[in-house]
Amino acid sequence: MSNNKVPIEELRTLGLHNLAENWNLIVKKANEKRPSYHRFLAETLIEEYHNTAERARLARLKRAKIPEMWVMETFPFRKQPRLKRDLVMQLYDSLLFMTGSQDLIFIGPTGCGKTGLATAFLVHAVNQGFRGLFVDFSEIVDRLVQSQGDYSECKLMKKYSAYDVLLIDEVGYLSSQPEQVSLFFDLMRRRHRRKTTIITTQLGFDEWGGFLHDPHLTAALLDRITVNCAVFNMKDCISIRPKNIVYATNKQSSAEPGDSADEQ
Repeated sequence: MSNNKVPIEELRTLGLHNLAENWNLIVKKANEKRPSYHRFLAETLIEEYHNTAERARLARLKRAKIPEMWVMETFPFRKQPRLKRDLVMQLYDSLLFMTGSQDLIFIGPTGCGKTGLATAFLVHAVNQGFRGLFVDFSEIVDRLVQSQGDYSECKLMKKYSAYDVLLIDEVGYLSSQPEQVSLFFDLMRRRHRRKTTIITTQLGFDEWGGFLHDPHLTAALLDRITVNCAVFNMKDCISIRPKNIVYATNKQSSAEPGDSADEQ
């Protein structure tokens, strides 16, 4: 190999993507600043490390399948004065919900921001190196039921159980069948005190029996969830979902005598 050849393929094979993509710029800067060999090598490797870490972070976010990338910095706490911002931020900044395998339960009406706030916790955890996933409650139970048909239930259950943080959105939005309830309970049992589960729901704990239809499983499920959890009660929070309504018709008074049909 010629000494003047740029080793792009070799760098990519070694996983040094930043160095491969910016070789000419890095060499140019080195020629201009003329650092010592030690400093040049150290700075180049540090920059490569940060680039690799950023690639990995973006890949984790993509695999988390988050529909809308809500972050804590944009949550409108001023519109929800009943939400205790200091307590929310203390839990968020400390990452205790992850290090302590703590479940987070967001309870509130549609439009109050519970999914956005829950998503912010998920994004924060993923940014800190944890593996996460966003999934609708109906989707996850349907997939688990379908997996029984092709004998992949064990594999799928193991996959969902392994995520460091699993956000299950809109639990209880639709009534569940006994088979779905049993599979959901099994998933929560496997994750209990091992992994963090984030749940958003419009229903208070006293209403869960209405969609689970099994008092014994409901009691057992809530008993596990409430052992180590933080509850965000947003029932009294107002809707902050922006409205953009365009009416296709105008309100008109009844036609006056003598008006033609074309004039109405």
